[in-house]
Amino acid sequence: MPYQSKPRAACLIGWPAAHSRSPLIHHHWLRTLDIPGGYSIESVPPEGFAEFVLNLSKHGYIGANITIPHKERVLTLTAPDQRARAVGAANTLWYDHGTLRSTNTDIEGFIDNLDHAAPEWDAADDALVLGAGGSARAVVFGLLERGVKRVYLANRTTDRAQALADQFGAGVVPVAWQQIEMVLPQAGLLVNTTSLGMNGQPALQVDVGLLPDHAVVADLVYVPLVTPLLAAARARGLRTADGLGMLLYQAVRGFELWFGLRPEVTPELRALVEADLAVTVA
Repeated sequence: MPYQSKPRAACLIGWPAAHSRSPLIHHHWLRTLDIPGGYSIESVPPEGFAEFVLNLSKHGYIGANITIPHKERVLTLTAPDQRARAVGAANTLWYDHGTLRSTNTDIEGFIDNLDHAAPEWDAADDALVLGAGGSARAVVFGLLERGVKRVYLANRTTDRAQALADQFGAGVVPVAWQQIEMVLPQAGLLVNTTSLGMNGQPALQVDVGLLPDHAVVADLVYVPLVTPLLAAARARGLRTADGLGMLLYQAVRGFELWFGLRPEVTPELRALVEADLAVTVA
């Protein structure tokens, strides 16, 4: 019998990671593109994380996604690219001629989703980003890379917003949470990177009526799919980009790095994940 190599497989490493939609997304692409392969979830506690990553291929994987709480620590265990270093976190690993490299695809996930949901959003000079965590770092990097002139960054803890401003330079302007309403009238883009508005979390209290008529509103939360922030923006006639779109688009490059073909984010895939979300939330 001719030799047949074992199908390639990637995984998601987190602690915990049981409710991730990544397997649903990647298995859909594997079926659609007729690629023999797999994608698994690996719940790896912090004390076992270094061993697992350093021996990823021995565990049977050609690459991996990384989620909380490991996204920062993985930088020291891999060869991070410029994006991962700038954001301070990585979410995608792959082997390149024996070297385990890492990158952060949250950046392109956010930007590609905006391009799809609200074309020409980048005509805005000013953006207002709420939150100063890891997701905010990816968003700020993407906005500056795309040419947004000023990113106002509001966080309940002003010190964290200031730290991001120090990291990214003069294009990022930290503002106190209480100053949000002062910035809204000039913000062509509003982005929520906090958990506010998520199921089980307090609502995000932001008056979208203060935004200019051309503004775009993006929310990284995708449970619920239409957050109160997005609902208020749509009621005002503003264009929006939801968190599910970012989740789908951030998965594209990892799949391409592991399996060699670039997949597409299609209405069929989105409907598949939406249905799964509806069942899980219910």
